[in-house]
Amino acid sequence: METTTTTRVGSDVALDDETDGNLRRSLDNRHIQLISIGGAIGTGLFMGSGKIISLSGTSIVLVYGIIGFFLFFVMRAMGELLLSDLRFRTFADIVSAYLGPRAGFVLSWSYWLSWSVAVIGDVVVVAGFFQFWYPDVPAWMPAFAAMAFLLALNTLAVRIFGEVEFWFAIIKIVAILVLIAVALFMIGTAYTSPNGVVASFSHMAEREAILPHGISGFFAGFQIAVFSFAGTELIGTTAAEAKEPQKTLPRAINTIPFRILLFYILALVCIISVSSWGHVPSNRSPFVELFTLAGLPAAASIINFVVLTSAASSANSGVYSGSRMLFGLAVRKHAPKAFRRLSDKGVPLVSLAFSGICMLVGLTLLFVIPEIMTVFTMISTVSAILVIFTWSMILAAYISYTLKNPIAHATSRFRMPGGSLMAGITLLFLLFVLGLLALKPDTRIALFVMPFWFIFLLMMYRRKRLM
Repeated sequence: METTTTTRVGSDVALDDETDGNLRRSLDNRHIQLISIGGAIGTGLFMGSGKIISLSGTSIVLVYGIIGFFLFFVMRAMGELLLSDLRFRTFADIVSAYLGPRAGFVLSWSYWLSWSVAVIGDVVVVAGFFQFWYPDVPAWMPAFAAMAFLLALNTLAVRIFGEVEFWFAIIKIVAILVLIAVALFMIGTAYTSPNGVVASFSHMAEREAILPHGISGFFAGFQIAVFSFAGTELIGTTAAEAKEPQKTLPRAINTIPFRILLFYILALVCIISVSSWGHVPSNRSPFVELFTLAGLPAAASIINFVVLTSAASSANSGVYSGSRMLFGLAVRKHAPKAFRRLSDKGVPLVSLAFSGICMLVGLTLLFVIPEIMTVFTMISTVSAILVIFTWSMILAAYISYTLKNPIAHATSRFRMPGGSLMAGITLLFLLFVLGLLALKPDTRIALFVMPFWFIFLLMMYRRKRLM
């Protein structure tokens, strides 16, 4: 017999404690730490940073720094909310509790879509990296092969997922540290690349390098930069399957500023210093190109393999997160009951299968638009809009939490710095970034189309309420 108990958390919205099964707390501290690092180092950095540099020049460092600064407060708000009640499985539960079930419904389905779209983008990039070795192979072949592999991988126990992501993240970290070390050596020895560029930090401040396309180019860089950070909130999705979340979540969140400085800002400073911003390709990975320009094709091939695994890792996280979000929707009766069925290994297989089918359908874009960077830009813009929406809903829920549950906020051991005031400032910043997407034609279309998605969800919720 199915039993259900409910508890009111901060609002009139009931939070289910029992379902057909419960996600198991199988992820150790090392899994959570490395998943959080892996989530913050994604395809946007390895593939998309070249396009941002072409738009923003050396001010890309400021772009990443500004977004990283505000993202830290989003994650601190989410951390305080998750730890205020350990029955919260994900941040979608939080939004349902403090902003109402309709908001939770729209957020959950939107977050599922954001990961489904992001997975498509990541797998498309996997195909692009594969073509580095085999340029004559159609992009759709490695893309569909990678998707099938990731779906099969996610049918295994969650601890295996954690282990795979642990080693994927290790590869990412080692790759970036090696790149930084090689670049610093080239800068220190004033290495001259085959195209005549002498490696030097002075390239960061050379004439017209900071804002090569003016302030509009600087603002245009925010779109892919936001996509680069998509996945950082994955910490909140793993909360339901983390051992000792009171310890692991604060550690993972508090190291975000250090990770941004090391893996984003320092790595990009090194790339620009070696290549100069004008020689960084906009349609290829600057990480691979750095070693190619250095006359080290073997090393470039190794780095290409590393960034390929990085894109696969990001896609793997997306498949995982999307299936868990569907599971949460089914638990709250916002999705078909079948989506909350778990395998004997604790994996929501029906949710996984549905997500996988939708992602495979999305991959057919490669048959319509064979140019990988065009598909990536289109997909990353949609994902960026949905990510901004997700972060904004977390902040709105946090502000509601401070008003509706002041005792929990006052006694929290992991309070967000600045409280609701900083949450409001961060929310305004995210709305500003959303408006920036209207500046460029290739991002403007997605911005105008996405409202139809939210209208569709509101109509579906209304229909569900009337049934």
